[in-house]
Amino acid sequence: MADRDDDRTDPSTGPWLVVGLGNPGASYARNRHNAGQMVVDELAARSGASFRTHKSRAAVASARLGVLPGGRPGPPVVLAKPSTYMNISGAPVGALLRFYSVDPSRLVVVHDELDVPFGAVRLKRGGGEGGHNGLRDVTRVLGTREYLRVRVGVGRPPGRMDPAAWVLRDFAPADRTELDIVVAEAADAVELLLLEGLESAQQRVHAP
Repeated sequence: MADRDDDRTDPSTGPWLVVGLGNPGASYARNRHNAGQMVVDELAARSGASFRTHKSRAAVASARLGVLPGGRPGPPVVLAKPSTYMNISGAPVGALLRFYSVDPSRLVVVHDELDVPFGAVRLKRGGGEGGHNGLRDVTRVLGTREYLRVRVGVGRPPGRMDPAAWVLRDFAPADRTELDIVVAEAADAVELLLLEGLESAQQRVHAP
């Protein structure tokens, strides 16, 4: 049997769930902590999908991402943005997995990452949460760390600034032009992950 990370996605195997983590409300919308939701918004815009309120306490949109060999549309995806605060993201994610009958192995969580420099995107499956309260709650609710992550780098705070305060600040004006590029690259990474599998996507996304 081929390694699961090398398997190419077959749309007939059911949908993926791609969740962008963040905090609700306009005052948080451009915070570093909302980078995951920015990426999911970009994916929805690319596919022409519209979000609607879901009983799971999330906004959801149905889409197909990317293009498979032969020009076929990419796999079916449910894009989601929890409407809860970051530190209780797990309940909406768990409810969405149950509602759409998605196995955690087909869950992709897009989130901000302090341990990745601003401007970089990294992909992985499993591992620790690195102090990220949203990931910690998702893992707690699901009872597994074995889901995919798209890590959008926001870098470490300057000096002795509290990391919690850093992620709840908007991106600096000097970063905002590059931010649009980073969000687009992270959206590209999500599409590669679904179309080509983790190992192939890592080789392309992590290349210097």
